[in-house]
Amino acid sequence: MVEWAYPLAETLLAGPLPRRWKHSVGVAERARTIAPILGADAETLEAAAVLHDIGYSPDLAKTGFHPLDGARYLRDVARADERIVHLVAHHSCAWMEAEARGLRQELEGEFPRESADLNDALCYCDMNTTPDGMPTNPVDRVNEIAGRYGPDSLIGTFIRRAEPEILASTARVLGRVASAKRQPI
Repeated sequence: MVEWAYPLAETLLAGPLPRRWKHSVGVAERARTIAPILGADAETLEAAAVLHDIGYSPDLAKTGFHPLDGARYLRDVARADERIVHLVAHHSCAWMEAEARGLRQELEGEFPRESADLNDALCYCDMNTTPDGMPTNPVDRVNEIAGRYGPDSLIGTFIRRAEPEILASTARVLGRVASAKRQPI
C-alpha cells in the first residue's frame, strides 16, 4: 500500500502544491514514528497519511471540501483500499468541517469511519506536522491554521471548534505510545 500511495500523492500534489506535498510527507513520517502502537495497521495509516490532503489537488477539487474530494477520488478512480479511503474522508475531525459546509450527511453517508484508534492516529500525525512537514504540537498547529485562514472564516471557526478533540486525540495517541514503551519485550 505504501509503495503505491507515495507516488500517487506526489503526482497530485508536488507540482501544483509543493508545500502541501511537504506537509503530506511529514504527516507520513509522523505515522512511522507511532507504527509500534499500530501493529498490522501501521502501513494503512502511513498510506492514509501521505494521501490525506490529495483532495486539495486542483485536478480533484470538486466540492471544495478536500476530505470528501480526496476520498471520492481514492474510491472511484484510484480504487484504493476502503480503510484508506475512510481515513482520508474523516481525517482530523472532518465531520465538524463537513457540518459547517452542509456536507456532513453526504460525508457520513458515503464513508463510514474507521476505528477510533486509527482516526486518532491520523489526527495526531496531521495536527503535529507543520505546513512545511516539520514536527510541531497541536496547539501551535491549530493557531497556525486559524491565523492562516482568519479567526472568523469557516476554517478558522471549525478548527477552534475541533481543537478540544484534536488535543484529546493527541493525548490518547501519546498515552498509547507511553504504554507501549512500558511493555516488556
